[in-house]
Amino acid sequence: MQTRKLGSSNLDVTPLGVGLAALGRPGYINLGHAQDLERNYDIAVMESHAHDVLDSAWGLGIRYFDAARSYGRAENFLSSWLKSRQIDPKTVTVGSKWGYTYTAGWQVTAEHHEIKEHSVSVLERQIGESRYLLGDQLDLYQIHSATLESGVLDNEGVLTELAKLRDGGLAIGLSVSGPAQPATIQRAMSIEYGGRPLFAAVQATWNLLSQEAGDTLDEAHRAGMGIIIKEAVANGRLTSRNHNPEFAAQRAVLERAAESLDTTIDAVAIASVLAQPWVDVVLSGAANVEQLRSNVEALNCDLDSWLGQLMDSLREDAETYWRTRSALSWN
Repeated sequence: MQTRKLGSSNLDVTPLGVGLAALGRPGYINLGHAQDLERNYDIAVMESHAHDVLDSAWGLGIRYFDAARSYGRAENFLSSWLKSRQIDPKTVTVGSKWGYTYTAGWQVTAEHHEIKEHSVSVLERQIGESRYLLGDQLDLYQIHSATLESGVLDNEGVLTELAKLRDGGLAIGLSVSGPAQPATIQRAMSIEYGGRPLFAAVQATWNLLSQEAGDTLDEAHRAGMGIIIKEAVANGRLTSRNHNPEFAAQRAVLERAAESLDTTIDAVAIASVLAQPWVDVVLSGAANVEQLRSNVEALNCDLDSWLGQLMDSLREDAETYWRTRSALSWN
């Protein structure tokens, strides 16, 4: 898998990366998450399971890995894998995120799985925690789910601390979520410290169902920001696991495309994201080796005859997409 630069940064990434949201904690909203983990939530078992997926990713040529402080023990699992495999920091790019604190207590269900706070004190605490685990292998540190409503992009204290981290050699990014992704990205693009942009990269949701951020991501990419795409299979809604009768017509289009290309539905979904010229990295959220290998087949999909139909047939309005996502059950 060929590496490329993440936007105008000096970070090397591969077209596919691995996000650890589904690997670092017992509960998550992906369809069939409990099945993926075989309902075995022993920490040592889950760490070994995560290592198996990471080993497979490395063998397939993936060189970008993405975690967060709120993904349970994701940073711990990634750190122990990097150390046990003696991965040279120069051969891998690692991103993580701050701003949410994991609060589920290693349970599948909880009143609050994570608590959001974009304050200076949380940033200072969590960058210390991330660096303790990942050390000099941490390359990109992102605000987790920045929104205009949270005020984090107007918080001079936070932005000043992020600028200090940037000036110390750490690339700074942000992840965005929700129907207002475009406005949040626009605001981030306007922020400069020391005469240059603060944010080197943005991690956004874009998939065949959620396309509202595409034009803004294109603009950001042309301005030099690295573009990382999360939720390319919409938390499992764009996979063979989605048997919702209301999705039957859209699934039929996906199935026809997959059959004609001799591949899987998830590979078609991810290939649709890779086909966007402004994308640098698409994260596989695979929770097992089988899923990961299926996701990687996206690199071999030629969607020229299908992309337009797929984008037109599956697009949802932003409010519908995010309302459906918020209703997904932790499992």
